[in-house]
Amino acid sequence: MRLYFSFFIGLLFSLSTYAQIDAKNKSIAIPAVKSKDSIDANPLLPSKPINNNRNINNINTPRTSTNLNMPKKQFSMFPEEEFGNPGELYDKRINKSLDHLKLSEEELEMKNGSTTDQYFGDYKSKAKFVNVVYRDHGYVDGDVIQVLVNDDIIHARVFLTGGFKGFKLDLQPGFNKIDFLALNQGESGPNTAEFRVVDDKGSLISSNRWNLATGVKATIIVVKE
Repeated sequence: MRLYFSFFIGLLFSLSTYAQIDAKNKSIAIPAVKSKDSIDANPLLPSKPINNNRNINNINTPRTSTNLNMPKKQFSMFPEEEFGNPGELYDKRINKSLDHLKLSEEELEMKNGSTTDQYFGDYKSKAKFVNVVYRDHGYVDGDVIQVLVNDDIIHARVFLTGGFKGFKLDLQPGFNKIDFLALNQGESGPNTAEFRVVDDKGSLISSNRWNLATGVKATIIVVKE
């Protein structure tokens, strides 16, 4: 009886094991089927037209212009007509220098001022005194002179204006040398002035003009008899 029961149990165990192995070897793959509900669950959002409104969330965005006028030529700080030719500026400087060679000595003196001291002569007079006056005979541009008598400074700095001004000079027996020293050439140059020397009776003793470079002087002598 026990032998029969043991045999029966072993047979059931063998059949169960075989059935598991057979079921594992004969499994069938079932293909997945897409569900219609899963497709329609998240439908694509419809596209919206582009909003051309420049106001987004109360912020104004810049408008893009398609009609930009681009410059036709590159900007330059220097005039094209002056520097178009690289050698043009050099030629102008050479020609400007050559202009001085075409001027006479008198013309150069008028333009740049005399670089040598000017002597306007000596004059005899029986007057007790003379009035010496001077002015800028050209454009009033800041010409300044120094006045000396017998090498003594009478007026250290005199600004020349368009009107005559000057001083009274008591004549000493013999030579009375009057020097006008150009201290500058003003803004336009040279140092230009007109002077007059008038005796105590109002008679004109001498009158002349000068065009001086800085540091050059003009001289007149009055000899008292």
